[in-house]
Amino acid sequence: MTWSARLAELGIELPGVAAPVAAYVPAVRSGSHVFTSGQLPFVEGSLAATGKVGGEVSPEEAKQHARTSALNALAAVHSLVGIDSVVRVVKVTGFVASSEGFTGQPAVINGASELLGEVFGDAGTHARSAVGVAELPLGAPVEVELTVEVS
Repeated sequence: MTWSARLAELGIELPGVAAPVAAYVPAVRSGSHVFTSGQLPFVEGSLAATGKVGGEVSPEEAKQHARTSALNALAAVHSLVGIDSVVRVVKVTGFVASSEGFTGQPAVINGASELLGEVFGDAGTHARSAVGVAELPLGAPVEVELTVEVS
């Protein structure tokens, strides 16, 4: 089964690629890897939420935003090389705009990791960092970047 067929089976449609908010491109291929820029939880061109996790944004909401951000990262991969060329997900880096004292970053970034597991199965198993930060671009609660191996 192709990854595009798997997405269809799951009822997941990749969004359009989010427009960069500064001087960069959404994804770059180097050899057999594609590196995405950090992706925010944009839905149809608008940021789905703003605020700090553990404050204005609940951890459960943030987990959904991490999933959306990962979908946006997959859209960037797809626009560059086609989703079906993905061999495996290598690394996920997740950033969580955290209110003071919030330490649940790994559970938030599980939203991205669980999506990748649903789509790619064993090929979605990856190394990961989940980092708490003071602020993210445009006030976003989460940002996710991917590194994938491609054929």
